[in-house]
Parts: sequence; C-alpha cells; structure tokens
Amino acid sequence: QETVVKTARSLFPLVNNANDEATADLLTQRIQLHEKTAWMLRSLLE
Repeated sequence: QETVVKTARSLFPLVNNANDEATADLLTQRIQLHEKTAWMLRSLLE
C-alpha cells in the first residue's frame, strides 16, 4: 500500500506540470484509497 502511495506522490508533480487534471484526479483518488487501506490494515494489527 505504502509503495503505491509513494509512487503516486512522485508522479503527481509531473502530472500537475502537464496540466493533466484527469490523471491528477485519478492519482489523488488512488492515494486516498491506498492510505485509507494501509491505515485499516495497521489498525487491525494493533
């Protein structure tokens, strides 16, 4: 989960500079989903 978030975050400036709003929105959604899933998995392990 966290690797996907890191990769998406590293792509975000590139997409933002290209003014690609659709891809930026997709990356934002993916980041949010994976961060939430990672949080849920961590909370289950506690």
